Amino acid sequence: MAPEVTYAASPPASGGPGLSERRRSAPSGLPPAGAKRTRKPAQRRKNLEILFFVSPALLLIAVFMLVPIIQAVRFSMYNWKGFGPLVDFVGFKNYVRVLGNEVFTDALVHNLVIIGGSIALQLPIGLGIALLLNRKMKIQSLLRTIIFVPYVLSEVIAGVVWFQLLQPQYGVIDTILSKLGIQGPAQGWLGTPELALWTVLAVLTWKYLGLAVILFLAGLQGVPSELYEAAEIDGASWWQIQRKITIPLLGPTLRTWGFLSMIGSLQLFDMVWILTGGGPANATTTMASFLVSEGTKRQNFGIAAAASVILFIVALVLAISYQQFILKRDSQPDDERTKRKKAKA
Repeated sequence: MAPEVTYAASPPASGGPGLSERRRSAPSGLPPAGAKRTRKPAQRRKNLEILFFVSPALLLIAVFMLVPIIQAVRFSMYNWKGFGPLVDFVGFKNYVRVLGNEVFTDALVHNLVIIGGSIALQLPIGLGIALLLNRKMKIQSLLRTIIFVPYVLSEVIAGVVWFQLLQPQYGVIDTILSKLGIQGPAQGWLGTPELALWTVLAVLTWKYLGLAVILFLAGLQGVPSELYEAAEIDGASWWQIQRKITIPLLGPTLRTWGFLSMIGSLQLFDMVWILTGGGPANATTTMASFLVSEGTKRQNFGIAAAASVILFIVALVLAISYQQFILKRDSQPDDERTKRKKAKA
């Protein structure tokens, strides 16, 4: 029988545990000891690269957004006419004056009416036109161009054109109506307080309908044609296909357009200023036209600054609420949506 041979483990050079013992004692899944040292410089370099490319945008945001907001808040605390230093500090009195001003509260209501009216008019009309233009036809490109042209036009040009068309008695609109035996308003469509806001809303619908149509068409291009073919094979009607396939898959596009329409309606100024100037009798005044009128005509820059801050807060609250309750579903993963649907069921 061969004698047993034993091998003595060689001691480590530093006097600590051997390499095999250190490997056995180290928990599995941990990176090697030198990995952190190599990762830190790489991560730091990556952060510096991100900061380098983002810094120009951050600088522009700071100069053209944060600084004006801070200045508006500062001016709103003073009774300032636009000349001389800020010495007459009034605190929040300007905000109280703005919120207690009936013209401003009516302007806020006008903005909300324009938001609701724009969505109620442009959504079904734009969706119907988009579904029509989504079909193959010879003049498809021409029709898309014609519908999108009003949106490309400047608000000033569109406002001046419609101001001339809506002139009482001698305008094109009243002339056509008179040929049909219909008498237009005596003070004109823009001069009658009961009709002025709805007339402006009609012009806004003509102006911005092209954007809705183009966005909806882009969303329709992403709907797989196989779904339509399978639904037709199953005997689904055209309305069932649109209700069960097109509209649900077009949901993210519709919600995004609704957000853009809401923000644009809150900031509405130029079209109203050209068509009516906020009149007649403040019937079409918006929050933006109110603050411009207070600042340029009445030289109440403190009141105008307070109104601009209130407009910013209203827009911010509505944007966050819209993001939280409507756009949030688009940013959720599919598994979370499925879990919520099952929980509701």
